[in-house]
Amino acid sequence: MNSLTYRDAGVDIEAGDALVEKIKPLAKSTNRPGTMGGLGGFGALFDLKAAGFTDPVLVSSTDGVGTKLRLAIEAGIHDTVGIDLVAMCVNDLVVQGAEPLFFLDYFATGALDVAAAAQVVSGIAEGCRQAGCALVGGETAEMPGMYQAGDYDLAGFSVGAAERNALLPLDVGAGDVVLGLASSGVHSNGFSLVRRVIAASGVALTAPAPFAPDATLGAALLTPTRIYVRSLLALHRAGLLKAAAHITGGGLPGNLPRVLPEGTLAVLDAAWPIPPVFAWLSQAGGVAGEEMLRVFNCGIGMAVVVAEADAAAATTLLTEAGESVHRLGRIEAGSGEAAVRFDSPAGFAI
Repeated sequence: MNSLTYRDAGVDIEAGDALVEKIKPLAKSTNRPGTMGGLGGFGALFDLKAAGFTDPVLVSSTDGVGTKLRLAIEAGIHDTVGIDLVAMCVNDLVVQGAEPLFFLDYFATGALDVAAAAQVVSGIAEGCRQAGCALVGGETAEMPGMYQAGDYDLAGFSVGAAERNALLPLDVGAGDVVLGLASSGVHSNGFSLVRRVIAASGVALTAPAPFAPDATLGAALLTPTRIYVRSLLALHRAGLLKAAAHITGGGLPGNLPRVLPEGTLAVLDAAWPIPPVFAWLSQAGGVAGEEMLRVFNCGIGMAVVVAEADAAAATTLLTEAGESVHRLGRIEAGSGEAAVRFDSPAGFAI
C-alpha cells in the first residue's frame, strides 16, 4: 500500500500557509494603539494601557452573518461578508459604550480556495479599519467531508473596553428622544426569509435588482452592514448618548426595549425613509408590514436615546460623522417591562 498523506485526505497545508502570507499585510493594515506582535503566535496580545484606558471593563461579542453567507457563496461575491462579520460584533460592543479593540475570525471550509478566502479576509480587514479595531488573529479550518464544494462558514469574535463609569445605558427616562440612524440595507439578519422571497420572485441573482437596477440582485442584497462605531463613540465621548440599540433580528420592537429600563415605553410616532429593498421584499414575498418590522431593520440600523435638550446637538454631530439621522419618537412612562409602541402607520408602512 502506498503511504497516505494529509493532502490525499483533502487537507492542503501549503494552501493554508499561502493564505496566511496573503493576509498578513491585511492584518497589519488594521494595527492600532495597543496592538502587540502580529499573526503567527499561539495567542494575540493587547496592551490596554497603551490604548489609553485607566479603569477599563472588557466587553466581548461573537457572531456570524447567518444565511447571508449562502447568498454570498451562490453569487460568488466574497469581499463584503467579512465587513458584515465585523459589523455584527462591533456594533454590539459600541452600544454598551465600548471601543472595539481587536477582532479574531474563524473560517472553515471543506477544501481551501486561497483566492476566495483572501477576499473574505480582505473584507474583515476593511471592517476592522472602519471600526478602528485590530485584526489580531484567527483560525482557518480545512475539514474535508464537512462542507460541500465551494462552501465555507464564518464566525467572528471581538473584544472592546470601556471606562467603568462610561458603560451604557445611562439614566434613560421619560422625555428622552429616540433617534434612528439609517441602515445600508438588509444588513445581516433575516436572510432565510430573503432567500425564500428570491425563490418566490423568480429573479436570478445575476439579474438587475428590481429595487436597484444599476446592480445585480446578488450584489444589492449583499451590501454590507453599516458600522456605526466611530459616530457613536464620538456621540458618547461628547456626553450626549444615553443608550443605543443595534437593530438586528427582531427589528425595532425586539431590540430597542433591551436598552430601556423597566417602566418605560418607546413611542415611535414619526415616519422615516424606508429603502426600496424592503418594499420589494414585502411585495414579492407577500410579507406583512408587522412581520417586516419584526424580522428586518426596515431602514433603521441603530437607535439611540438622548436627552430632549441634546437632540439637536446629537443630530448635528451624527450627521457630520456621516450618518443619516431621523427623529423617531420619545420615551414615555410605562408599566412593567420596557416596550415599543408605533403611533404612526406612515412610519413603518411598507
